[in-house]
Amino acid sequence: MPAFPILLALCAAHSLNDLLQSVITAVYPMLKKDLHLDFAQIGIITLVYQISASIFQPVVGFAFDKRPFVNSLPMGMVCTTLGIAMFAYCNTLSGILAAVFLVGLGSATLHPEASRITSLAGRERRGFAQSIFQVGGNFGGSIGPLLVALIVAPHGRHYVLWFLVFSTLAFAVMRPIVKWYRGYLNDVKNHPQAHTKSLALPLSKRKTTFVICVIMVLIFSKYVYMASLSSYYTFYLMQKFGISVKMSQIFLFIFVVSTAAGTLVGGPIGDRYGRKLVIWVSILGTAPFSMLLPHVSLPLTAVLSFCAGFMLSSAFPAILLYAQELLPTKLGMISGLFFGFAFGIGGIASAVLGTFADTYGIEAIYNVCAYMPLLGIVACLLPNLKNRELPK
Repeated sequence: MPAFPILLALCAAHSLNDLLQSVITAVYPMLKKDLHLDFAQIGIITLVYQISASIFQPVVGFAFDKRPFVNSLPMGMVCTTLGIAMFAYCNTLSGILAAVFLVGLGSATLHPEASRITSLAGRERRGFAQSIFQVGGNFGGSIGPLLVALIVAPHGRHYVLWFLVFSTLAFAVMRPIVKWYRGYLNDVKNHPQAHTKSLALPLSKRKTTFVICVIMVLIFSKYVYMASLSSYYTFYLMQKFGISVKMSQIFLFIFVVSTAAGTLVGGPIGDRYGRKLVIWVSILGTAPFSMLLPHVSLPLTAVLSFCAGFMLSSAFPAILLYAQELLPTKLGMISGLFFGFAFGIGGIASAVLGTFADTYGIEAIYNVCAYMPLLGIVACLLPNLKNRELPK
């Protein structure tokens, strides 16, 4: 059975980490005013953060695959805490860049390491475990901007320092995780045979490389369409249907709820019926909803956005577990690679789609991106790894 208390702690740690990460972009308007920045400088800040949070993830995962470190999660939270403290008080662009680099590095440490521990603690129900872990990130990332609006916006950027309360909570919830992981590593050291008997690669290196490329195409299709909804959905609703900002936020909340629900469902279904089936159905199955969405009324738009968010979000736990089963000795590296790639694609897609909307209009985004889920057809190239095992 899964180590359920540890999974809940990992979910909480992921939630608190992503809550702290979301502070950065939520404070951009205040930061721009305080430091008299232009949009190009805001773009540089985003670039530094994305490089730190995305590119370093597979590097961190690879390093700790070779030399596991029991305190990796608290170490990452130390980086995030220092970055948040600097972000609250730095009044120079160079200081802000250093701050967001540290915050990004904290995220680059937590995601591959926590995902590795989640897979180990999930045992024979790793899909269920990944769903629990990832829904924590969905929750934290969604409430972070709300807390910024309540705590920081009325008083000023220095009040970002209050978010160190959440980093303190993160250190607390990481204590049982560290204790469990230390026990696991000691057991690996004392009984190596029990943990290495199922670590053979399921495919040849050449085939594995090909399959990873196919998975990257699937992630690309998923996160380009997700970026269109997460970044521009409210603008689309206000322009096409003339609704208020407040009402558009309610519709965005419906979409956020759908992503959390899909994340929770995708992992357990993958445990029962196989990862490939979930990947195939969730991405390609989004296409009918995405293609209809630009052509329907406001109520049906809400329904279709919920369905699209639910379907797409169910894919990532299955994708991550499938990739881990491809490289069972590189859990951290493969987790970091796909988390980093997903974050990077999401960030780049948001920037590109913004330029596209300036040129062709906001509605054009959804007419073009509607076809992205059709790339899910490449899932037919994935071999069936349903019966493969990860380390025990």
